Amino acid sequence: QVQLDESGGGLVQAGGSLRLSCKASGRTFSAYALAWFRQSPGKERDFVASISASGGSANYDNSVEGRFTISRDNAKNTAWLQMNSLKPEDAAVYFCAARSGSSWARYEDEYDYWGRGTQVTVSS
Repeated sequence: QVQLDESGGGLVQAGGSLRLSCKASGRTFSAYALAWFRQSPGKERDFVASISASGGSANYDNSVEGRFTISRDNAKNTAWLQMNSLKPEDAAVYFCAARSGSSWARYEDEYDYWGRGTQVTVSS
């Protein structure tokens, strides 16, 4: 069992930055690949970024490539999503997810554990 707790959301102007954190507790953090997903009202939950268990590789959705960076520190049981050049369309609830296994993944059903989410609001 892994518990995930997101933080760092808030209100930011377009063009600004936020850094989201995902703090994990429970089983060995370094055994899990992680991802960030996001969901806007009335829409499905979408993939944002994923990172391998070691942190050695990552993958991004095209909509955030070059603006967002996913990272992790296994010694701190924490992952982050650095979001730069934010746009109004980035506004959503952002969820951290973990999956048993070393490789990153893009699909919701590949993830076993989820946090409750943190709200990001971007004003234009």
